[in-house]
Amino acid sequence: MTAFRISEAAALLGVSADTVRRWVDSGRLAAERDENGHRSVAGADLAAFARGQIHGEDSAASSARNRFRGIVTEVIRDAVMAQVEIAAGPFRVVSLMSRQSADELGLEPGVMAVAVIKSTNVVVELPG
Repeated sequence: MTAFRISEAAALLGVSADTVRRWVDSGRLAAERDENGHRSVAGADLAAFARGQIHGEDSAASSARNRFRGIVTEVIRDAVMAQVEIAAGPFRVVSLMSRQSADELGLEPGVMAVAVIKSTNVVVELPG
């Protein structure tokens, strides 16, 4: 069975290692100690916890399930279109939209936003 160190679990969940330690200490996330006293989280437990986190946030009546909360880092506008970049944890999400939409949403660097993505094709790769 796959197990993740606290730092690896934190990276996968997009939080700090201290946050994961607090979750473990409070009993929200199960962890075991290895022979050296280091804590690790079983892959299945981490997946179940992550699933619970996903379904507890940003729920809305929508068929789109990929929702990334982040901060707007850049907005490039021209006369008709706008390119909006969002940093969502370690991920960079870029959206092209009408300038009117960007203006109506008040999108500027520093604004918190949620990138909602619906895709008919998702490529899954293993890290390598």
